Amino acid sequence: MTDDQALETLGSKVSAGQVDTVIACIPDMQGRLMGKRFHASHFLRSAWEETHCCNYLVATDLEMYPVDGYASTSWAAGYGDYVMRPDLSTIRYPPWLDGTACVLCDLYDHHGHDLVPHAPRTVLKKQVDRLSSRGFTSAIATELEFFLFRETYDDLRDRQYRGMTPISPYNEDYHIFQTTREEDVMRAVRNGLHDAGVPVENSKGEADAGQEEINIRYSDALTTADTHVFVKNAVKEIAFQKDRAVTFMAKWDAGAAGSSCHIHQSLGDRSGNPVFFDGTKVHGMSQVMRQYLAGLLRYSAETTVFLAPYVNSYKRFVAGTFAPTKAVWSVDNRTAGFRIAGADTTGVRIECRTGGADLNPYLAIAGQIAAGIAGIEEELELEDAWSGDAYRAEGVRSIPSTLGQATEALDNSEMLRNAMGSDIVDHYVRAARWEQEHFDRAVTDYEVARGFERA
Repeated sequence: MTDDQALETLGSKVSAGQVDTVIACIPDMQGRLMGKRFHASHFLRSAWEETHCCNYLVATDLEMYPVDGYASTSWAAGYGDYVMRPDLSTIRYPPWLDGTACVLCDLYDHHGHDLVPHAPRTVLKKQVDRLSSRGFTSAIATELEFFLFRETYDDLRDRQYRGMTPISPYNEDYHIFQTTREEDVMRAVRNGLHDAGVPVENSKGEADAGQEEINIRYSDALTTADTHVFVKNAVKEIAFQKDRAVTFMAKWDAGAAGSSCHIHQSLGDRSGNPVFFDGTKVHGMSQVMRQYLAGLLRYSAETTVFLAPYVNSYKRFVAGTFAPTKAVWSVDNRTAGFRIAGADTTGVRIECRTGGADLNPYLAIAGQIAAGIAGIEEELELEDAWSGDAYRAEGVRSIPSTLGQATEALDNSEMLRNAMGSDIVDHYVRAARWEQEHFDRAVTDYEVARGFERA
């Protein structure tokens, strides 16, 4: 649908009294939607062209604190404005919000001339352009996991997130009876997303009590990232409306499984024909696929911050929990950091299993594409596949075990500085270091319980 057609459709819905509100939003550094709700008549009058927001929206932490140390903006610079320019191709009509349309925006500088380089959508667009200039298209899918709780968000906040009750009393992986008991929420999620134009494939119970997974059909990289942030926001809104709460934390409880966001990825030619498949090669993996995967492996530590952006993210990497600890590849093996799915078919693809549900999809996918391109351009040789239990592997490449380790790898990444630009790398290094600094000042329940009497 062209921009003119999208605007015409919106105008028709407004005239018919079906839409009175337009949410114009951007994905922030954390992958959340930030923006404004317009009266639809004003949006049609002028805001469809552009609106404005404070430039601190892509220089804050989870708590919206204006963090010092960014080159892009600061108190000294006065925290001025950016231009939000709606991308009308992204407009959706969420049925769980009465009379509402939602559209994603790109961020431009205050004069509206240039895209803001560190805005997550811009970061991904740059890597998509790099792929295109090399004759490739992308096919990407993200699998989102989360936990569903019996209580409301307000209940849990009032009790300081203690005594939380997962909706299920036991592991519900693929469990039909238990997930029937959750259909009040999950059916509303599936149908709501479908009616908003999101190509939902399925939902299922995941590998712990109260853990859910939602799967959306693959698409190109930018569309997948746009859909991902819309889906994540939708799940929160629908759960809220059903008097339930969800969390996309990578590890909400030490005794519970982590929540992942596996990224399936493959490449096509300019016509979309798969270039990862070669029926004459082992597992059907073409030379391009082998080089791309070699790049993901070679630069896995350098891209980890984009897959695991918080201190908590690294609590998920525990052996025997289906979360990887080793950056090795294997065929249909869920203990490895990179799994080959669809071997010997035209759908052969790479599943990166490192990412947690807390990642920003734009940054995570951009990092994967950058590493894959490097593998192709450097003609990297793919190491042998790992066979067996990768958790027990010795002397092989490990996933960074802390945010600090991953941040140093990002900071020292010549590959990412060349692919993304040093200003982008510096911006997200600062974000990661702030997360560590903020955590290092915190006194946790663990410390009090362990040391209050005995220290």
